[in-house]
Order: sequence, then C-alpha cells, then structure tokens
Amino acid sequence: MRIIRLVVALLALAAVMLPFVTLASESSNTEIKTKINFNTISNFFFPAPAQADGAIEEEIAVPVVIEEPIKTAEEIKNEAILARWKEKQTAKWNNLPKDQFTINASAYTASADECDNDLGITASGIKVQVERTIACPPEFPFGAKIKIEGMGTYVCEDRGGAIKGNHIDIYVQTKKEAFAFGRRNLIAQVVE
Repeated sequence: MRIIRLVVALLALAAVMLPFVTLASESSNTEIKTKINFNTISNFFFPAPAQADGAIEEEIAVPVVIEEPIKTAEEIKNEAILARWKEKQTAKWNNLPKDQFTINASAYTASADECDNDLGITASGIKVQVERTIACPPEFPFGAKIKIEGMGTYVCEDRGGAIKGNHIDIYVQTKKEAFAFGRRNLIAQVVE
C-alpha cells in the first residue's frame, strides 16, 4: 500500500511541477522563484495535522539553462575576417544611411564568368552563402547587415565592378535563380 501511495505521490508531484519547469525553460531569466503549495500533496499522501493557516508554502529556485547556439569553425573565421575589415573601414561605418533607402537589386552566382574564379570567395575573403551574402557598393563596409524588404537580412561581403550607387547583388546558387530574380527595386535598411 505504501508503494502505491509513493508512486501516486511522485506522479502527482510531477504533474504539479511540470508547468513550472516548462515556464522556467521558456523564460530568459537565469533564475525563477516559484511558490508551490506542498501542503495539499503531502496531506494527500502523508496525512499530517493541519496548520493554523492551512498551507505550507515554500519558495524554491528553479534554475534555467540558457542555450546559446554553438558557432562553427567557419562562422568564427568569418567573424574574425569581418572584425579586421571593420577596423580598416571606420569611416564607411560612420557614413551608413540611418533611414530606409531604395536599392536596385539583382542576383549573381559564384561562377567563373561572373567572378574571377568559381571558388566562391568574396572580395572580403569570406566564402559566399545563400541567404547571407550580398555584393554592395564600395561606400558600404564589409560586415554591414542590410535588411531587404521581403528577402531577409544579408551581410555585405562582396564587391563587383557593376555594383555602384544603389545597386546591390544578392548571391544565389544557380544562374536559373539569378535570371528568375531579374532586377527589382526594393526597400532596404542598414540594421547593424
């Protein structure tokens, strides 16, 4: 009989604790203090004389583990490359537009006829990546993040002979994608 009470007590405790553990794992705080009424549970399984106020409240700290994404070796290398460029391009960083602006966007690939080689290495020294790499005019520093309307946020990592004024080239994998993209006037904004 005691074993059955113990099993039921553990199940009830788990049912009571589950919402608090779930909330704690979703929180951005490093520690959450939660009040749990243990009196009801303990009286059900281990009858005890009632206290004057009828409840026992204990404050417990529920630790929360905040997981940060682990960076790959390539991401760490890219950050180091962009950090070196940032030091060299201070004036460009200070002159970035603060408001939204219109860009004339097109798409490009890393093929040898569009770049000096087909290795996919950008002018900044970083390997191209879909949904990240853009070729910007020389006024934009390498590493500047630009949010492009309907497309997402991209990083200035490349240059090009025809990339001047408000023209920005978005990296795609295939020529078919590049031709399908065509030329578009889009709204953009520097976000970092």
